[in-house]
Amino acid sequence: MKAIKYVLLATMLTLGSCTKYLDVVPDNTLKLEDIFNLKIDAFNALAKVYSYLPNDERTHVSSWTLGDEWIGRLDLNTTVSNLRAIRIMRGLQSQTSPQIGYWTGSEGGKPLYEAMRQADVFLANIDNVKDMSDVEKADWRSQVKFLKGYYAFLLVQRYGPIVIPKTMASPESTKDELFLPRTKVEECFDYILGLMNEAIPTLTERATSNNLGQIDQVAAKAIKARVLFFRASPFFNGNREYFGDFMDKDGEPFFSLTPDNEKWKAAIDALNESIQLCEANGLGLYQFDREPFIYDRPAFTANEERMKTLYNLRMLIVDPWNRELVWGNSNINYYEQGEFAHSANIRLPEGYGDGVVNTATFSWQWMAATYQMAERYYTENGLPIDEDQTYDINNKHEIIRTPGVLEPNYPHWNGYMQPGAETIKLYMNREPRFYANLGITAGYWRGHAVRINTMMFGNSHGGYNSSQHTTDFLATGIGTQKFVHPESQSGAWQRTIKFPYPIIRMADLYLMKAEALNEYSGPSQQVYAEINKVRSRAGIPNVEQVWADPSLARTVGKHTTKEGLRDIILQERGIEFAFEGIHFWDMWRHKRAPSSFSSPVWGWTHAGTTASTFFVLEVKQERRFTITDCLWPIDLNEMNTNGQLIQNPGW
Repeated sequence: MKAIKYVLLATMLTLGSCTKYLDVVPDNTLKLEDIFNLKIDAFNALAKVYSYLPNDERTHVSSWTLGDEWIGRLDLNTTVSNLRAIRIMRGLQSQTSPQIGYWTGSEGGKPLYEAMRQADVFLANIDNVKDMSDVEKADWRSQVKFLKGYYAFLLVQRYGPIVIPKTMASPESTKDELFLPRTKVEECFDYILGLMNEAIPTLTERATSNNLGQIDQVAAKAIKARVLFFRASPFFNGNREYFGDFMDKDGEPFFSLTPDNEKWKAAIDALNESIQLCEANGLGLYQFDREPFIYDRPAFTANEERMKTLYNLRMLIVDPWNRELVWGNSNINYYEQGEFAHSANIRLPEGYGDGVVNTATFSWQWMAATYQMAERYYTENGLPIDEDQTYDINNKHEIIRTPGVLEPNYPHWNGYMQPGAETIKLYMNREPRFYANLGITAGYWRGHAVRINTMMFGNSHGGYNSSQHTTDFLATGIGTQKFVHPESQSGAWQRTIKFPYPIIRMADLYLMKAEALNEYSGPSQQVYAEINKVRSRAGIPNVEQVWADPSLARTVGKHTTKEGLRDIILQERGIEFAFEGIHFWDMWRHKRAPSSFSSPVWGWTHAGTTASTFFVLEVKQERRFTITDCLWPIDLNEMNTNGQLIQNPGW
């Protein structure tokens, strides 16, 4: 997609829909076959199909803010165009104005039925191209066929039963051909998997460096495994609790109401096939293998093992096209690419580096992590804070000072926490992902090509500034640096570092396999091995080691039951994929979303200028997410247009 994005940008500037596309030739004389006359024309059409990939890297329309991980200062007001996914979490979804609506492309969503029609046009005409080989045509045809299946999956993920287009619409299509009813969920999955299975054999095994981001067999098999993983999950697999009375016009249930354990076996088989192909192509968990930044070299010398772990975690998302990324979205808008990073990045304080001080350009400083995230990460023993007997949870908000440089325990914290700085116990003795992903008081923010000593208090580095940027601040006093490249700077787009946003990465495949194995046959050494691949990279002990240790774990042996190990895996995923838009869907898959996401979002008193006035928890935003919200509403206009449709329950 490196190559495709530039052609696509030019295409999108002139083409808004299929109708506008056909109007590019004067006098409306262009025929459909002319669009596919030459390879460059077909490439534009291919780019058009890719253009419907969701803009999850764009803050206000990203689905990554679903759940309880993010909160934005701009969402504290009532402006309807801000942070649409968080509006869903606030109970502000509606059938008259569906937020991030993929059915019709409403309120920041991509119109995925339109995308599927574009795919049909491409598939019907690619063979007409004169200057392409049969091998090239087969590859492009397969890419588009796979994308059509992927877009159908995104619709099923949000709406449940969808309308499956049986034929390509044309001016001669009858009413019965255009206005179709929704199809049962299981048949929708069959349709999606059928398209993917047809596409995979003729895809290129691995895209070349000039085509990274385009669908290849490596990406396709990984996504197919994810589809089967979702199909096996409780939301779709025997969900009588939610959808026992959700029927079609014939009185048949849209959802399968009887769980089928063999669906987990199908997911396991697909995951094994995907992992094998990925690893054969050199993919695996990311390891930073270059020299550290100049400002960290003394810490590397003094604290080498822990600093290597920190860099493995700090760089795994922002190091472009590294070996962990199975499929990524490189985006088409070069000037706004990676907008999420700009939303999260803090301003460069005075006295640091050569950057532009306190500019908002590409350094907006207003997407914060919730307090819930400060608690979700493990202790340094690899246990939840309420399960680790060595962790002083009862005094977690006690104000303390970090070890000074001359104290015997400072070497452990060198490069992780500032020496002799005020903070709280909650921020100490946590796992390395905590320090790599978050921006905290007394920690470090690696950005703007420098290492910033963040305090987050009002008028301090990273915090609310009452005189310079009162509208751009981290509402909870907790930052997220996971998507900020350490060398990305403010002032101009040329100073920002671009990287593809992950759609799926290797850690996800390993942890999906662990979950599927546990759900299919319960805990085993094989399940632990998959979890431990990720935990080892994160610098924490093996799962069976800590959960079997009565001196550490409160619930000794929790990992030996299917239910207990399920909880462990879901928390592992919630930490490893924090802020990447996965935790929401994990809770959703297991029907935990309403209970998990209906609590208020908490944060520190961001304007407090001292530890005693800053470290005071307050409610930042009320949230309300119900069973009804688990399926998006179909746009009311669409319901009025197609009388065959049945609305989702509760809407």
